[in-house]
Amino acid sequence: MGGKTPDEGPRNLTPNNLTPDMLHTAARMEDRFNRWIQGKAVSHSYHRTVIAYDTYGGTGWIRVLARLILTPTGQPAADLAASIRGWKSFVNVPLPNDTAWVRINDEEHMVTSDRGGIIDTVIPGDFQPGETEIELWTDGSLVDSATVRIIGEDSSFGIISDIDDTIMVTSLPRPFLAAWNTFVISEHARSPVAGMAVLYDRITYMRPTPILYLSTGAWNSALTIKRFLGRNLYPEGPLLLTDWGPTTTRVFRSGKEHKRNTLERLARDFPWMKWLLVGDDGQNDEEIYSEFVENHPENVAAVAIRQLTVGEAVWAGGRSRRHGRGQGVPWIYAEDGAGFASRLTERGIISGI
Repeated sequence: MGGKTPDEGPRNLTPNNLTPDMLHTAARMEDRFNRWIQGKAVSHSYHRTVIAYDTYGGTGWIRVLARLILTPTGQPAADLAASIRGWKSFVNVPLPNDTAWVRINDEEHMVTSDRGGIIDTVIPGDFQPGETEIELWTDGSLVDSATVRIIGEDSSFGIISDIDDTIMVTSLPRPFLAAWNTFVISEHARSPVAGMAVLYDRITYMRPTPILYLSTGAWNSALTIKRFLGRNLYPEGPLLLTDWGPTTTRVFRSGKEHKRNTLERLARDFPWMKWLLVGDDGQNDEEIYSEFVENHPENVAAVAIRQLTVGEAVWAGGRSRRHGRGQGVPWIYAEDGAGFASRLTERGIISGI
């Protein structure tokens, strides 16, 4: 199973209630704007740049994640120790439908970006479990590198964690949360949820455990999130983010569908894995995780749902009215990492790790 190249899964999302003509118009308008701003950036001597993202793979394949953009400096990544506001990430201009190269184990492969400049493709190969490094570049750019976590069949337990209000306290209205986090706030102003970094570190220390951070945040904010995770001592792991803006079938991408599709993809990629799914009770995680548990109970070790404080729940627009369900899979509720550690240990979910 680990040696097979996985299907990449569905990339198009279900349309919302707007008309197809309006949706296609939105996508055409975005493409037209991107062409215009790309021309402006080139005239101002912006540089072609590749930003490579940490990712994951199996023993027979690697998922490559990156962005092709034009930047003022040509530097592939900002200083990870610096504090910058998210809007500076949007000074960069996407390079849609463009070509780059990736070097894996001394072999080079050509890859192509999508409409938003995102590279998301699977490269077959022969890899050993553990960590390996890949390099990416495009014409005239510097080389950027990323770490790939190869998950073999000897690894049977992992963590899939939400970010906002699960490991990071935001205290913002959900309709404005993504925009505020992305455009305005510095990562220094974000607060970690008490005890979550200690919990994740304990689990990954006791046994090498892959951890994936699944969020509805935009790829533009990836470096800001990575700085937050590092500054607050969370274990390193790939970010599985999404891209904002129109598609050919809808005006805005659906965060819920992004999470659903990603979980389904991971179930196909690693059918032997059991995941600890971690989220919060601010509207959607319980629903999404419940559906996944019902469809793939064999792939879930437990679900851990952080209970928001009263104030956080007000900002989040209330709590989910759903309760965890699904075929004998334990559901754990707590307010912080210490509460999760106690309950997960009591249930024997992490004591044997």
